[in-house]
Amino acid sequence: MSWGVSHLLALLLGFCLDLLLGDPHWAPHPVRAIGELIAGLEKLLRRIFPKTTGGELAAGVALVALTLCIPTGVTALLLWGCAQVSPWLALGVETLISYQLLAAKSLRVESGKVYQALKAGDLPAARRAVSMIVGRDTDRLDEAGVAKAAVETVAENASDGVIAPLLFLAVGGAPLGMFYKAANTMDSMVGYKNDKYLYFGRAAARLDDVLNLIPARVAGVLMCLGAAASGYDGRNAWRIFRRDRKNHKSPNSAHTEAACAGALQLQLAGPSCYFGKLVDKPTIGDDQRPIEALDILRAGRILYATAFFALLLFCGVPLMILLFP
Repeated sequence: MSWGVSHLLALLLGFCLDLLLGDPHWAPHPVRAIGELIAGLEKLLRRIFPKTTGGELAAGVALVALTLCIPTGVTALLLWGCAQVSPWLALGVETLISYQLLAAKSLRVESGKVYQALKAGDLPAARRAVSMIVGRDTDRLDEAGVAKAAVETVAENASDGVIAPLLFLAVGGAPLGMFYKAANTMDSMVGYKNDKYLYFGRAAARLDDVLNLIPARVAGVLMCLGAAASGYDGRNAWRIFRRDRKNHKSPNSAHTEAACAGALQLQLAGPSCYFGKLVDKPTIGDDQRPIEALDILRAGRILYATAFFALLLFCGVPLMILLFP
């Protein structure tokens, strides 16, 4: 079995495991390990480098280099060692890693908790549930604000939580998938434009922007297809995607959000509070109807359809070509 076939099969099996098992909180997870690595390296590098603009920029570059090299190198070495024992062992381990780098079911389950709390009329519980999956302040959100935040995070994370990892896993197997996940985790932890991370996190934020340039745009197109396949407004998804996909300070964040907003005929984004400060952001989509709790489930259906299209494109087609040239 060739390396290409092996890692595509691992991706296919890993995708199925993700849909079946999701992310059990009790199980060890490489992303949590990467997060602990980043936190430890940050403390170390801030002690080593001077507390100047140049020192923080250099420390940020060192953080990027170490955070990328360690998980990627360990993953490659682990798979190489497994392959020396048995190609089937390598396939099994790579399947497990691929599964852990995907987050389709986790996104749907965690956003579903928000829906269940809203359905039960428990706004405080809904706020707590949505605070686990968004970075904004949630303590003052009303029911519509909570629902909107959940829909937005499902739509936005469809790209960096599902589509981008699928693409990197398909291209370079588990080592490249781990490379992407390390970069994305760094951005989520230090890629903020506040006093603490403006310079230290700059390299991580720029790297994440570069790595997501292609996946975000592919994800937006696939979400338009996923919306149509799910029975929602695919034509409007395409219209809003083309019109509003750049309505964000990040070059990549609004693509799937725009497609989802169009598909559900909603207006997303707009001003939000982060760390006690109101941040003015442009809106995405048209305000064709009020948002409701059921839109969280609708966004989850679109997410799954989008993921299946991505799996077919990145994994199914190449696998067929390799198996039946």
